[in-house]
Amino acid sequence: MSKGEATRQAILGQALDLTSEVGLEGLTLGVLAQRVQMSKSGLYAHFASKEVLQRDVLDTAAARFVDVVIAPALKRPRGLPRIELLFEGWLRWGTEELTGGCPFVAAAADFDDRPGMVRDRLIGHLKDMLGTVSRSARIAVEEGHFRADLDTDQFAYEMWGLLVAYQHYRRLLGDPASIRRAHIAFRGLIDHSTR
Repeated sequence: MSKGEATRQAILGQALDLTSEVGLEGLTLGVLAQRVQMSKSGLYAHFASKEVLQRDVLDTAAARFVDVVIAPALKRPRGLPRIELLFEGWLRWGTEELTGGCPFVAAAADFDDRPGMVRDRLIGHLKDMLGTVSRSARIAVEEGHFRADLDTDQFAYEMWGLLVAYQHYRRLLGDPASIRRAHIAFRGLIDHSTR
């Protein structure tokens, strides 16, 4: 990796941490320049615009998500054990991996009705993440862990709903029972998927 690319990756790491605290909309080249102790013009050498920076931060977040959530789950046995670890990893991702929470959940609220490259990239990453859940549920059907007629896309939808609810209950509402509620809801989803 060249020195320029190493610098760019270090900047994106700082930008991701900052994004988890202030959201993609709060991420500006000026704020980031202060955080990484560079000039704004120095950042422009790496990112042509705020939108390019935001897009690249989403890519950085997605790569980290794969490393800390998906890759460990894929090492588990196929089917339900893999889904259980995906869920647990996703819970930690939204509360422990980044100081300010899940950048995808925050960005979804900011960009849900704003067309452009950032929204398009966010949609792509979310579809990839939810596709992983749906494929894992299909494998659980094949392994006999879930019922044969399970709608695996619905399973992914409901799991995403649980994860977003957990993020809001834990981070926004400060509910100390949020982790217990998430586990109860997930167990209900699993029970429904096996009957």
